[in-house]
Amino acid sequence: MEAYAVVGTGGKQYLVKAGDTLKVELLEGEAGGTVTLDSVLALSDGKTLTVGTPFVKGAKVSAQIVERVKAPKVVAFKKKRRKGYKRKVGHRQQLTVLRIASIG
Repeated sequence: MEAYAVVGTGGKQYLVKAGDTLKVELLEGEAGGTVTLDSVLALSDGKTLTVGTPFVKGAKVSAQIVERVKAPKVVAFKKKRRKGYKRKVGHRQQLTVLRIASIG
């Protein structure tokens, strides 16, 4: 079995393995740089699973920033019929694309 970790960032949890690519909430740093995710909730070396309370001490996941992208537009539209009330609001979340370099 392959080594994996469960990390938390941006209020969400992700199961990651070395070499995985994932989109997370916007993080500091430029494309080509590296970022260290310290909030490791669970860590497996392929044989044993270590679950943190709430985090695993000393565990870190290193990732490389591939690029910054925007998510598809989400449109919130409100309307009250026969009253002439309409409100339209759009939002595009900024995301960071990460490639997991190492788990340890």
